[in-house]
Amino acid sequence: MREVFSRVEEKSLINIEVDLDASDFKEENPWLLSVFIKYDGISQELDGYEEFLETKESLIIALEHNDSAVYVGGRVVDGWSELYFYAPESKELSSLVSKILTPTNYAYESNVVRDTKWNFYEVQLSPSELELHHIQSAKIIFLLEEEGDDLSIAREVEHYAVFDTSTQKERFIESALDIGFGFKDDIANDEYEHGVALTKIHMPREEELSKILEELYELIKKEHGFYEGWSTTLANDTDEENDEEENS
Repeated sequence: MREVFSRVEEKSLINIEVDLDASDFKEENPWLLSVFIKYDGISQELDGYEEFLETKESLIIALEHNDSAVYVGGRVVDGWSELYFYAPESKELSSLVSKILTPTNYAYESNVVRDTKWNFYEVQLSPSELELHHIQSAKIIFLLEEEGDDLSIAREVEHYAVFDTSTQKERFIESALDIGFGFKDDIANDEYEHGVALTKIHMPREEELSKILEELYELIKKEHGFYEGWSTTLANDTDEENDEEENS
């Protein structure tokens, strides 16, 4: 499954696409193929965006044909779209790339190196635990937008965390209350008995959620716990509940 996210490296924003299931093919594919195409393939408003996507997918299909390679992800850095593949053999990869890209108008470069442990994939493409939460958060925001929600309306948002011990949980709750969270309820799952649901009033916008999530994540990791995501209601649903309370 391909996912997209961003990270900052040396004060530069890096846009990343990664196949989270690619590591299933790790053992049989020790060769890393890198293909750099001179095109900023992020903004859909750029001229030739659809043409670039067609070229990109054509290259992926050509390299994955007959299991010659597996596409694991890409990055957009300084106007270059970087595409990465792992392959069982190094031969013929460059000629396959040339066959697809030479007829196009794109400037490109490619190279092949041995990366048996998939270090590049793990370090440069794989999302961290926090980045995975940002990915999931973006999906929830997308679903809210699909329902026609007004994300500029602040409402109660629940955040969940679990811990190995009750002491860790209580210390975390105390720290979270100090920075404006409210206690909602104790929770548990099949793996962790000591969990908590906290609440905070804020807008479910990406920028605000990212800031709140990172602040909360730091407190959770201080107590060696795990963030379990967030949830909220549609703004319209919240308004209807308030109207019902006022009329009751």
